[in-house]
Amino acid sequence: MSGWVRVARVTDLPPGRRCVADVDGVAVAVFNLGGDYCAIEDTCTHDGGELASGELQGEEIVCPRHGARFNLRSGAVTAPPAYSAVAVFPVRVAGGWVEVRDDRWD
Repeated sequence: MSGWVRVARVTDLPPGRRCVADVDGVAVAVFNLGGDYCAIEDTCTHDGGELASGELQGEEIVCPRHGARFNLRSGAVTAPPAYSAVAVFPVRVAGGWVEVRDDRWD
């Protein structure tokens, strides 16, 4: 593990916005939910499609391909056709940057 990875300046990720970044070879979608940052793997567990371009509804992202829903804080599935959670990543703000760490293998 390489530690924390800068993904966006805080000023470039205002509330309601999202970005996708490479974190140790994994596409990670980072969301600003009213000043609270959440990060999930940008891959739907139903069919492998990306999630970040889906509709944001409160604390959920709706997969743009088949409508599966995932909670952005926990990664839990909230509506099928997906049945497996997406990976979540720790997020912090440091020095004006939003940073993400891949600790799935710790």
